Amino acid sequence: MSKFSNEKINKLSAYVPGEQPKDKKYIKLNTNESPFPPSPLAVRLAKKELKKVRLYPDPDCSELISEIAKTVGVKSENVIVSNGSDEVLNFAFIAYADENTPAIFPDISYGFYKVFAGVNGVPYEEIALKDDFSLDISDYEGKKGVVFIANPNAPTGLEISLEDIEKLLSSNPERVVVIDEAYVDFGGISATSLIEKYDNLLVTQTFSKSRSMAGARLGFGVASEKIIEDLKKVKYSTNPYNVNRVTAVMGVGALRDSEYFSKNVNAIINNRAYTIEELSKLGFTCTNSKTNFVFAKCDKISGEELYLKLKDKGILVRHFNKDRISDYIRVTVGSLAEMKAFVTAVQEILGAKI
Repeated sequence: MSKFSNEKINKLSAYVPGEQPKDKKYIKLNTNESPFPPSPLAVRLAKKELKKVRLYPDPDCSELISEIAKTVGVKSENVIVSNGSDEVLNFAFIAYADENTPAIFPDISYGFYKVFAGVNGVPYEEIALKDDFSLDISDYEGKKGVVFIANPNAPTGLEISLEDIEKLLSSNPERVVVIDEAYVDFGGISATSLIEKYDNLLVTQTFSKSRSMAGARLGFGVASEKIIEDLKKVKYSTNPYNVNRVTAVMGVGALRDSEYFSKNVNAIINNRAYTIEELSKLGFTCTNSKTNFVFAKCDKISGEELYLKLKDKGILVRHFNKDRISDYIRVTVGSLAEMKAFVTAVQEILGAKI
């Protein structure tokens, strides 16, 4: 750190992204990217829009917001777009949490929640998941603060029901509940249907996973009109042009290309089932993932050793050196060929240990 950094920055523990090594060619199954290219329609629109990049984008992203609203089934006034869903999550920390209103989230979940709390000077409470990694809604009832829940959760892949989300919303209507749905398209059920019923709900989603746009950085939030007004106030006080014009038109194309989207999502769901089945045959325990990744462990080998041996074989997975989950690896679901290569590598690694 420089001699100029303040105490808040000195104490900050930054988010650690999945590694992106360049020493050789890897099968990348560590950052939950899609194995498929973006929508052909999205790419065509992007190429045309490149001719206009000398001009600022529409700060309201009106066409994109209209397309999102139509897809989700809400009004345009219920939508805000952002530079990845991380940005709208940060907007929520800025708008609703402070030294008197803590952030509340599970102890095993998306690592950025803790980082956002730190960078915004917000106290936080981590609530332990159960031994089976399930979330007990009753642990959150009666708590004062802004609740952040990834649903389905990362890295466990587990989902909570809409009924549980409603319990959470109705138990304290004076607090905001943020449901982070980065992985909802892979078998989860979205809470966006509850927006009209609960004015304390904010749902976030991303184009990074199911719509193959991780490198474009596009996300959005869905909430009551009043909450969207709050978040837009933060946006226009920090970066009015937070979504560039090429990304915005790609988002429009990705949403309109629904057949391509459905085909890719179904392929990932099928490849996930294949991977879980094959790992189970090898003695692995896998969670009931509703995401585009598999969370698995094997008593024959530690999570760290398996991660390192797979890396030696040119396959990257994610390992978290954290209590309770250090024996697990998180494996992004790629193409069927990639998952077969992964399974073969695991078989070879386990065979060498016997």
